[in-house]
Parts: sequence; structure tokens; C-alpha cells
Amino acid sequence: MRAPIGTFDHAVPATEALQLLCEPVAKAVREWRGPVPADQLLFVDTDPDKADTAVFIETYGADLTDASANLVVVAAKRAVAGGTGSERGLAACLVPATTRADVNGAVRRQLGARKVSFAPHATAVEETGMEFGGITPFGLPAGWPLLVDSAVVDLPWVLVGSGSRRGKLIVPGKALEALPDAYVMEGLGLRA
Repeated sequence: MRAPIGTFDHAVPATEALQLLCEPVAKAVREWRGPVPADQLLFVDTDPDKADTAVFIETYGADLTDASANLVVVAAKRAVAGGTGSERGLAACLVPATTRADVNGAVRRQLGARKVSFAPHATAVEETGMEFGGITPFGLPAGWPLLVDSAVVDLPWVLVGSGSRRGKLIVPGKALEALPDAYVMEGLGLRA
């Protein structure tokens, strides 16, 4: 089948491409019970050397500029009760690719943190079990807050990572609000 966005020659339901997905993502696809049928979670096989957003869009279609979302992993520090130190927690933020996550504003407030920063690459990879540059909201560790910009949920189709630099998922935007620990909010992404 042809993909609903982009210039991909071939898209398949992600349930038919489980062998190409890392284990956390494959598990999330196998266990999908969201508001859209599992066969609407599509996988497109792509060149891993063209996974970065700008090169990817140049290669696979200009219409992907407004239909792509990027996920960033953040580390939040919260004060511990009694004022003795702080605890650290990880979260994920999904924003339109044309924006950047408002880490010091919207993210910090939503997580109730005193400080939020981007998680180190090694931490993001180790904790998610996914490749850096391909981390996706599907299959995130249990209990992680997933902050999703409402503009992404409003898209008819959105392109997100597949867990590796090879391949992408194309899903209806409304599928993202059904992910575990997802919180949809306005203003999460700021124009770059």
C-alpha cells in the first residue's frame, strides 16, 4: 500500500514489520488497544543514513515538514520533601518537527520540576532500549510521562520514529493520546 503522507513507495501495517522494530516498540504494537485499528499503525522502511529530520524530509517528501513529530527525552529534577536534595525522573516530549520543546517553561511546569534538561544520549538509549535518532512514543518505559503537543494529535497522519534510525511509523494523530501516561497539552512546542 502507498503511505498516506510522503513519497514512500510502500507502507505496511506495523504488525507485519515486527521483525524490523526494536523489542519495546514491537511489544507496544503487538499489544495496541488504542482508538484506531492496529492496521492503521504503518511502518515505512527508510535509509538509516537519512534519518535526521531535514535530510529525511528532503528525501521522502516536503509534505512531511508539517506532518512529522520529534520526540525528546528529558530529565527532570524535583525537590525531595523536607528540602534535602532532589530526585531525578525521565519523561518524553513529542512536538511538531517545526518546533522545539518548551523545556524550561511548559515541560518544567507540567512535570512539577525545579529544573529540566535534555537527557544525555546514552541515558535515553539505555532507558528506552531504542536507537538515538529513532526514539518513538510507542514502547516507552512504564511510568514515564509522555507530554504530547496538541498540534500533533490534531494531525490526520503523523510521522514518528520507529525505535531505530531505520524506518518510521506513520500513525493517525489521535492514536498518540491513547499511549500509556500520555498527557496532551497546548503550547508544548515553540516555533524554532
